[in-house]
Amino acid sequence: MKKIVLASSNAGKVREINNLLSQHGIEVVPQTTFDIPDAIEDGLSFVENAIIKARHAAKLSGCPAIADDSGIEVDALNHRPGIYSARYSGEGANDIKNNEKMLGELADVPEEKRSARYQCVMVFMRDGDDPTPIITQGTLEGRILEAPRGEGGFGYDPLFYLPEKQCAAAEISLEEKNKISHRAIALNALVTKLKDAGIIH
Repeated sequence: MKKIVLASSNAGKVREINNLLSQHGIEVVPQTTFDIPDAIEDGLSFVENAIIKARHAAKLSGCPAIADDSGIEVDALNHRPGIYSARYSGEGANDIKNNEKMLGELADVPEEKRSARYQCVMVFMRDGDDPTPIITQGTLEGRILEAPRGEGGFGYDPLFYLPEKQCAAAEISLEEKNKISHRAIALNALVTKLKDAGIIH
């Protein structure tokens, strides 16, 4: 069983990524196992931040690493909050404050102009000096509701309407979400590329 470090301490992410990779003889361990502190994410894009996190984890652990960087882009807000999705509402940001800020900024925006998408970029580094990391991307299209709905998910899920499901992302089961999410799309693409590169079988 090969070990890959996940550049995150998010238990949900570790579980989701392990689910998929364990079928290929890969064990994903969070960077906290190696006492690795979070990297300073000072990139200007999802790709840059994911590379920074993966390189940091690979260098400090001596193992291959996976990192993802994800967020939400709202067309009416000029693609914001983007890479700042988690800290959108400023100091002490949390999901509730972030959602409130978004609803406030979109207060006068009509339904047909509330298009948005979740983005996820995944990066795999063979080691801390890997000059050609494997990079994949997943996108989930939707729109921003006028009020939160549902109890599940996290982040902007209560505001993120999925047209094909006719409900908010917070109203579907975790199992269902893991099939269609931006992270699932990026992760499945990553598995395909890792197979093509002969890293997993």
